[in-house]
Amino acid sequence: MTTIDTTAITVELPDAFDPRWSRLPGVQVDGRRITIDPAEYFFRFESNTWLVADWELVKSQLLDVDETTESAVEQLALDFIKQHSESTSDAARILATAYEVYAYLFREEHLAGLGLPQITADHLRMLREAATLMALNKVELDGRISNVGPCWFFPAATSVVFDLDDEMGGMLDEVYHGGWFNEHRRTESIKAHAALGGRLVHGCQSVPDQSGGVVAPYGASMANFRDDLAAFKAGWIEQVYAHRVNPAA
Repeated sequence: MTTIDTTAITVELPDAFDPRWSRLPGVQVDGRRITIDPAEYFFRFESNTWLVADWELVKSQLLDVDETTESAVEQLALDFIKQHSESTSDAARILATAYEVYAYLFREEHLAGLGLPQITADHLRMLREAATLMALNKVELDGRISNVGPCWFFPAATSVVFDLDDEMGGMLDEVYHGGWFNEHRRTESIKAHAALGGRLVHGCQSVPDQSGGVVAPYGASMANFRDDLAAFKAGWIEQVYAHRVNPAA
């Protein structure tokens, strides 16, 4: 692991996180306050800068803008990022922005149309929390994955933290990256992720593949991203599952 800065990351979010996030190395949860030790938490931590744009600006200037025959939704998001994003080394700002993004994307009004009655509002809370931490992961323009934490591997991390069995963990992952993605949801996601300087991309084909997702900058090499991910994922998934707690213990 390459560590460039081991300063603890501390953020206070609008809502309390599940205290079981502390099962993962380097994470401490005290109500709404989350502290992350990069040296313990990340498998790979090579960059402490991220692109970010003001969420209130995204809400007021992008979320309600419709694409046209001349400008696709991806182009709208890219133009917004070029105009309004900035580089920051303030990881707490990334987490705070990510929480707003995912509170919007995983809001309860979508439950009725999901077609998965076993997914509840509590599951959406799990998604919001895990996706918020996922925002610290990072892909460079050349496709190299510079930051990787346990929440890259969504089903593994959520099974450890929330005591989900494999079936429900996989179902939650489908809500995150698959079954959630009708076109209306996809365009919402593209616009909202402009606040995090890119678009959400996935390395996986389906639940069993478990290759996770990350907000990648537009223009990043997806071929290099795929190859880098394939080289490390198996060993690191195993390390995440090693922290699983047996509920019967």
